[in-house]
Amino acid sequence: MINPKEEGFYFPAEWHKHEATWLSFPKNTDTWEDRFEKIYPSYFKLIKTISESEQVRINAHDFDLIKLIEEKLDLYSIDRTKVELFAHPTNDSWCRDHGPAFLLNKNDSRQLIVDWEYNAWGGKYPPYNNDNAIPAAISKALGIPSVKAGIVMEGGSVEFNGVGTVMTSKSCLLNKNRNPQLKQQEIEKYLCDFYGVDQVLWIEDGIVGDDTDGHIDDTVRFVNNNTVLTMIEKDRLDANYNILNENLEILKKMKLLNGESLNIVEIQMPDAVYDQGERLPASYANFCMTNANVIVPTYRSKYDDEALNKIQMCFPERKVVGIDSTDIIWGLGSFHCLSQQQPTNKLA
Repeated sequence: MINPKEEGFYFPAEWHKHEATWLSFPKNTDTWEDRFEKIYPSYFKLIKTISESEQVRINAHDFDLIKLIEEKLDLYSIDRTKVELFAHPTNDSWCRDHGPAFLLNKNDSRQLIVDWEYNAWGGKYPPYNNDNAIPAAISKALGIPSVKAGIVMEGGSVEFNGVGTVMTSKSCLLNKNRNPQLKQQEIEKYLCDFYGVDQVLWIEDGIVGDDTDGHIDDTVRFVNNNTVLTMIEKDRLDANYNILNENLEILKKMKLLNGESLNIVEIQMPDAVYDQGERLPASYANFCMTNANVIVPTYRSKYDDEALNKIQMCFPERKVVGIDSTDIIWGLGSFHCLSQQQPTNKLA
């Protein structure tokens, strides 16, 4: 088995130019029940916005679902030439976590897929065998070689600055429902070897309602090499107040590889979103980037505009597009969770 880092491979930051963005089309009634028609307007707006500047590649469970998607693409006036459909069986729609990690090479035009193991966030939602097979299916479809890391890892649990640093959360990666045989130092070695990084930075926990045990893409996101956007909660009575304040204090003490401290942009959490008494993991941090846009979930909250404006300031070269995620967040994830970028090789 090759060591990707030793071979010159690395996982680029999300703002690196994309060839495409991958999605896994929603079909799981355990996740979405009867809400598909409610989520379609926002989901297809996501597809349409991505397609403005890059290809959209969609894992579709079967040919019946492909037919439905094609009908909806026409209904929502989406250019079909910008959307590629792949008959790849899936269990659920969270492509960030079960999709492949696309690596580029620093020295040549080679690309590599890391095929991490996937166990539906600690075995919470079986079956997940189809989702675990998605990286291999995409590797075969694209003709990009893949390497198996042999441990459980989810794309939403890691955040990259593209120049040697990955950030993650202890509550997720050190959880015994993922890789109980590994200590923190061993997990760090896997991250460095298979993502091609030199530094692992740790925050503590994730937000209330997050069933992933604290994915970082709901709390802290790199917006450039040395700047992070972090969610905060000003209401001391809110359940997220202490969690996010502790993370903020940790971020203030962090040093990057060059010895510099992080630039930190603080964004207030949206008003709490509930469904049938359950707190949902609504966060503005769960945005995804495309070549032209930053797609930000909104929640019909009084804080939506403030969040969009702050995120726009972080991305002067891209247009921030807010899409209502109030129905999508009922599935316990939003646009970053649903998507996985495929970077363009810088030498290609």
